[in-house]
Amino acid sequence: MSEKIVLTPSEKEKLLSLYRMLRKEMGERPSAADFRFLKKCIDQAVAEGKITKDRFGLNPIELDMQTTYLVSKEIGHNRDITISILLNRCMQAGAITMDEIAPIFGSGVTNILTSLAQINSLYAKSPTVDSENFRNLLLSFTNDMRIILIMIADRLVLMRHIYDSDNEEARLQVAHEASKLYAPLAHKLGFYKMKSELEDLVIRYTEPDVYAELSRKLEETAASREDYMKNFIHPIEKALKSNPHIKYRIKGRTKSIHSIWQKMKRQKRPFEGIYDIFAIRIIIDSEPANEKSECWQVYSLVTDLYTPNPHRLRDWLSVPKSNGYESLHTTVMGPEGRWVEVQIRTERMDTIAEHGLAAHWRYKGIKSEKGLDNLLASIRDTLEHISDEDVNDSKFKMELYKDDIFVFTPKGDLFHLPKGATILDFAFCIHTTVGSHCTGALVNGRNVPFKHSLNNGDQVEIITSNSQTPKAAWLKIVKTSRARAKIRQALKDIGARQAALARETIERKFKNHKMEFDEREMDRLVRKMGFKRLTDFYQQVADGFIDVTDVLQRYQDMLASDNATNETTHSAQEFTLQNDVDVNTSHDILVIERNLKGVDYKFAKCCAPVFGDEIFGFVTISGGISIHRSDCSNARQLRERYPWRVIEARWSDKDKNGKTLYAVNLRIVGNDDIGIVTNVTSLITQEKDIILRSINIDSHDSLFSGTLTLLIDEYSRVNRVIRKIEAIKGIKQVSRV
Repeated sequence: MSEKIVLTPSEKEKLLSLYRMLRKEMGERPSAADFRFLKKCIDQAVAEGKITKDRFGLNPIELDMQTTYLVSKEIGHNRDITISILLNRCMQAGAITMDEIAPIFGSGVTNILTSLAQINSLYAKSPTVDSENFRNLLLSFTNDMRIILIMIADRLVLMRHIYDSDNEEARLQVAHEASKLYAPLAHKLGFYKMKSELEDLVIRYTEPDVYAELSRKLEETAASREDYMKNFIHPIEKALKSNPHIKYRIKGRTKSIHSIWQKMKRQKRPFEGIYDIFAIRIIIDSEPANEKSECWQVYSLVTDLYTPNPHRLRDWLSVPKSNGYESLHTTVMGPEGRWVEVQIRTERMDTIAEHGLAAHWRYKGIKSEKGLDNLLASIRDTLEHISDEDVNDSKFKMELYKDDIFVFTPKGDLFHLPKGATILDFAFCIHTTVGSHCTGALVNGRNVPFKHSLNNGDQVEIITSNSQTPKAAWLKIVKTSRARAKIRQALKDIGARQAALARETIERKFKNHKMEFDEREMDRLVRKMGFKRLTDFYQQVADGFIDVTDVLQRYQDMLASDNATNETTHSAQEFTLQNDVDVNTSHDILVIERNLKGVDYKFAKCCAPVFGDEIFGFVTISGGISIHRSDCSNARQLRERYPWRVIEARWSDKDKNGKTLYAVNLRIVGNDDIGIVTNVTSLITQEKDIILRSINIDSHDSLFSGTLTLLIDEYSRVNRVIRKIEAIKGIKQVSRV
């Protein structure tokens, strides 16, 4: 439960002292009337219990006044900023509305307060403010860059006061956010004093033992460090005094605890092993036209006295850092063999380095609202054109995303998308499965279709359905290449699954009709039908554009046509046609029921009959006769569809002596073991009157399969060789094709 604010006399005196400091710093802007209104509003909010102590037990009004003073010291006094900081707490608590504020203080204050309200809403949505996406979202929301300055100052003031708090968890959270969000922002804006203090306070709260130890050692070595700096500076002062046209001042600066700790970890050395704990700064009072030349002149005097390290020269005079920092750095070998960093800059450069880009305008004496507008434009330009030369730039890089948006998940995770991205883009950004099953979304609690375009800062909850699948039309809805690629891949996967199902359907249809499915013959049929790829054909079957029964009929017709045109033919003079009796002629191997002299016959490739098989004849389109086995895979279809073209046929006794050899195809499947194919071929070569004409073997998943073409004189030998091959160890199946 929040604790009501009850001020003690000392606390009242403290607030009064802060008020006097603000009035002294700011003069008449804001006016006394402005402050009276602010005081009335704040007093009323406190009295009504709308403003209470924060989670650390601190008075937020006091913190706001200190934030106002800090902002004023850093960027100069400004009426709108002061009023906005002091009034923001009242507006958040509902003690005053924007409609009441606008006629009194104008659009400048309302714009700042609106931005602060937006920032608060972003904090409420995202529990992970340390991501780069959150920093970019923050900057994309903040059209008025004064908001960033207020945020940094507010966090620094808070961290100055929470050391004695018992709320350890909250303190660590505040320190973590300072490390990941506020210190990087301060660094990019060039507020080095604020950045260094934030970083030191982070170590104080997150690594208290380290902070205490380094503080103690810095205090213990302060005297010796001071003596060393005096000895180091003395020759330089003597050389500078010999050049009376150079006006200068020299100061030593001990590096921050954070900087020293980072060096210790990076160099893997103890405190005593870090030699560049301090730096010497030579500041020249120079005219703008002579700044660079006089800085290099001082550099020459220093390097004449001490040997420089050529790898540690940093020239930010010729090309200043993106945040406006200008200086010339070198590291030289000082007395006792210790490296010392020397920074050379002008008074103007030093002021900017200490106080950021705002100091550039203050240095020129620009204190008007227009001058501040120029400052803010410069700050935004800085954030839009980040260079890679800054320290830790890869870690703290923060470009503004003018053409991009950031959206939240219900859990507060942030996703970065291009402007105009839809619900579908966001769904596929989360996961392919989520995108594939997306049917719509809840955006800021409102139900919208997946075509809906997202806006910056939207909170999106994707709605899915297991029955939903990607459609080709989705490619016209999405804006991101990532989503488009995932949709194409999903469509391809769906097509492959449908094609596999269509193939399985066709193979099952072949099996039901006792026909053998031949991949090569099917591929040939598919090409004849005008398809370049089997997958396209199967997709048409899956989509219902091609009937499976029609495919079966086309397949049979193609084979029948092949039998009519491509088989090896024999002259009718080689056999005798008769009605019901056998006629023994010298060269007859077949007896066919009709006396059809002059008609060619051939042995069908689909079943390759040999002497001894039960056979029948089939009159082909070309007028010849195709001889099939009675158990041919096409026999049933031929008899049912074309019974008038089926004729009887049998073998003549004239070929019992085995003078004619017939081609027989055997399909063989077995374990892919070394030597098993050799065993098969050796067995066949040992068989009398059997010739191995060809062999075609494929290996897959530890099995081999293939086709053997044998030349055999009669049916009985076919069965015998099949049984012998089946007896070979590792053979799983042998069948006649």
